Amino acid sequence: MKLICVVTIALLLLGLAPVAGAQGGDFTLTIVHTNDTHARIEQTNANGGTCSADDAAAGKCFGGVARRMTAIGQIRREGGPMILVDAGDQFQGTLFFTQYKGQESVPFMNAMGYQAMALGNHEFDDGPATLAAFIKALNFPVVSANTDVSREPGLAGLIAPYAILEAGGEKIGVVGFITEEAGILSRPGPNVTFDPIEPAVRAAVGELRSKGINKIVGLSHAGVERDQQVAAAVDGIDVIVGGHTHTLLSNTDSSAYGPYPIVVKSPSGAPVLVVQAFWAGKYLGRLDVTFDAAGTAIRWRGNPILLDSSVPQDANVLAEVRALAEPLKAITEQVVGTAAVDLDGERTSCRFGECTMGNLLTDAMLAATAAEGTQIALQNSGSIRASIPAGPVTLGQVLEVLPFGNTLATFDLRGDDLWAALEHSVSRAENTENEGTGRFLQVAGLRFTWNADQPVGSRILSAEVKQPDGTYAPLDRTATYRLVSNDFTRQGGDGFEMLAQKAINPYDFGDPLDKVFADYLKANSPVAPRLEGRISRAEAATAPTAVIVTPVATDTATAPLPTTGAADNTAGQLLALLVAGVAVMLVSAGILLRRGAGLQG
Repeated sequence: MKLICVVTIALLLLGLAPVAGAQGGDFTLTIVHTNDTHARIEQTNANGGTCSADDAAAGKCFGGVARRMTAIGQIRREGGPMILVDAGDQFQGTLFFTQYKGQESVPFMNAMGYQAMALGNHEFDDGPATLAAFIKALNFPVVSANTDVSREPGLAGLIAPYAILEAGGEKIGVVGFITEEAGILSRPGPNVTFDPIEPAVRAAVGELRSKGINKIVGLSHAGVERDQQVAAAVDGIDVIVGGHTHTLLSNTDSSAYGPYPIVVKSPSGAPVLVVQAFWAGKYLGRLDVTFDAAGTAIRWRGNPILLDSSVPQDANVLAEVRALAEPLKAITEQVVGTAAVDLDGERTSCRFGECTMGNLLTDAMLAATAAEGTQIALQNSGSIRASIPAGPVTLGQVLEVLPFGNTLATFDLRGDDLWAALEHSVSRAENTENEGTGRFLQVAGLRFTWNADQPVGSRILSAEVKQPDGTYAPLDRTATYRLVSNDFTRQGGDGFEMLAQKAINPYDFGDPLDKVFADYLKANSPVAPRLEGRISRAEAATAPTAVIVTPVATDTATAPLPTTGAADNTAGQLLALLVAGVAVMLVSAGILLRRGAGLQG
């Protein structure tokens, strides 16, 4: 449930009104911010993927550090007090990170004049040593009040709970915090811990206020829902600049999650302004806030700035980006296959339901381990980082989809533990703004139905395993199955503790996942994966609803159930729907379950 606590309609309208000149002790600050750029130092297409030559020629590319440099310079030349901050996840997502391990971002962030950065969970993807080298190269502090690195020799002393910035003669406190789940979302190692957010932030705010600082910005990598909870629980924060959930807040885009800013009441009733600026550097956030003498926000206005082709790219920065890109060309331009259809790897698709990229990838994993008798493939959707448009597929695109360097992991697993893994997979997937949705599993050799209206732990209605003849049989909770996943998930990443603890004879050192995918494309192109009904989301059970079962052709709003198999398989599917409180009408022998409108993306 969205925790959007708007102070009043009048206050919101006032906040969106132009900021007038300061009166008396009033002070106006411009907060410029980014989040979740994920190594997108080049301009990208609309979805954060590779900007093709055709897209560039048509002016359909966005972001990139050269364009961001121009936009920041334009704001800075206005001459008012300003701070520039980043809410984390500079790491991971393109070949630039694979090659340069975060150092690709350093010179540009320093040159732009960033003044503080929050830790993101992906900053730990390559371990503490890579993060330490990154922080040491920056000209500004990295802050996280709820991250304890005191026992990690490489990071000890490099991360502070807060920073104190100066703008227009005023001191601004910036308190960092990160999702408490960073430890299972990344690879920080055993010596780094993540504490509960509210107590850590409350303590940091208290220290700042004891120093006489009454204008405080939270710099968060916890997600928009969590940011609103923190705003409502901790006094003394005026603004929260967020990241992690890749959320667009906007006053002009009807597809946005909410207004920019979202206004939340603090425990004392003061307004707290919550902002976030999507991801991949497509937007540059700008919030102008006027504070009174007591440090309370009294007026504000702002909106994310779309960094499209109307914003020119800084020529000097662009030249530096191209120099960094040159060594990567031999990799990025190698064609490994062809896609006959778009391969959908978007987080709004893959983290909440079946997606074509997930189907293709898990099929490749099964094929690569067929000689071992593998029956089922599981792939966490958080490891799928990009889509690929129809046409030639390059190795560079493959590496953008799978940038983490994961390897295949094979193991045996009892059916009851597999059921528990499926329950964990859907435990956050009822809301597209939930954090932790990267745990949603894409599957092959398996199909399941789930209901978001049921309690967590009781959402899986049915699960069936594909048989050698192509039919499906109910998952036997007492049987043992042969599985393939990736090493991150098998070792308990994304909270899959049952895979870490219950896997039988695990081997986590198979071929690199990107190689497996590229080899599959080479052997099977052109590929044309489709939605097959591997993952079905049941209709809400609040009232009986007729689900028409007909043999019509599939489209983007439908998820077909396979028509092959014995009659008891059909009966099992219908029974699962009846359990969910859905009235079913069997119209003909062919079956197609229309997916509920609740599935977003």
